[in-house]
Amino acid sequence: MSMFSKLKQFKDLRDQGKKLQEAVSGESVVTRALGDKVVLTMDGNMRISGLAIDPEVLTPDKKQKLETAIRDAHDEALKKMQRIITGKMQDMGGFPGLGGGK
Repeated sequence: MSMFSKLKQFKDLRDQGKKLQEAVSGESVVTRALGDKVVLTMDGNMRISGLAIDPEVLTPDKKQKLETAIRDAHDEALKKMQRIITGKMQDMGGFPGLGGGK
């Protein structure tokens, strides 16, 4: 493969990455933990855009449970968003050179 071909492939991959980023930017997922006492929202850029914690769990004796709940809600949100991104990638025909592309 020539250098020109590799550069074109890189540019095409970068362009597809930008399209994917635009496609998922409006997405968001919501996860809940501790019986809805912790609610985490993650946007399509995989940033936490919201976190609601019931005051009932903001006590020193529930610190460990709260930390675990936030971590679990974050992990679940990441998994959900990764599934959305994978679906968008498939809808776009996959990414050549990354296994699964055309």
